[in-house]
Amino acid sequence: MEKIKKRWDITQNWQYLFPVLGVVLLLLTAYTITRSLLHSFELNNSIWEWFFTLGVAALLYYGMLKFFLWCFQKLSKKWIVAHRWEMIAIFIVFAITGSVSGKLAGPLTEIIGLNQETVAGWIYWIARILLIFPIYQVLLVLFGWLFGQFRFFWDFEKKMLKRMGLGFLIP
Repeated sequence: MEKIKKRWDITQNWQYLFPVLGVVLLLLTAYTITRSLLHSFELNNSIWEWFFTLGVAALLYYGMLKFFLWCFQKLSKKWIVAHRWEMIAIFIVFAITGSVSGKLAGPLTEIIGLNQETVAGWIYWIARILLIFPIYQVLLVLFGWLFGQFRFFWDFEKKMLKRMGLGFLIP
């Protein structure tokens, strides 16, 4: 525990939540991807199902963990945060925001009358991507606030909108 505490600049017990949540979400992601691959290779309901699931999930987990630790190292120079555990919270916010905005865009495109059966595919996907953008911006700040990183995400949002030439949208 002392090694984790030192590595992530943890000063209070509640801050252990972020490394634990990061590990759990990474395991869940590896498992979900593996189960999708399992169905793609039609290995479900076979003797190889659990060997494949455990083996590939372990490899994916290890690979993603190494990748994210590399990202932490590179981004720690760019993103200034008070404690290293906040980097985990920021990554979790980005992951949740991307997933939720992608999921919400589907029903919203249908609400405005666009679905894949009635509109050309290229129109549908362009509209859906354009719809994801504002949803993502709002959710990024909202989830950032929920995870205690409002200031980081508000500053990130302002910088991103200014770079896109949409700086006039923020006060």
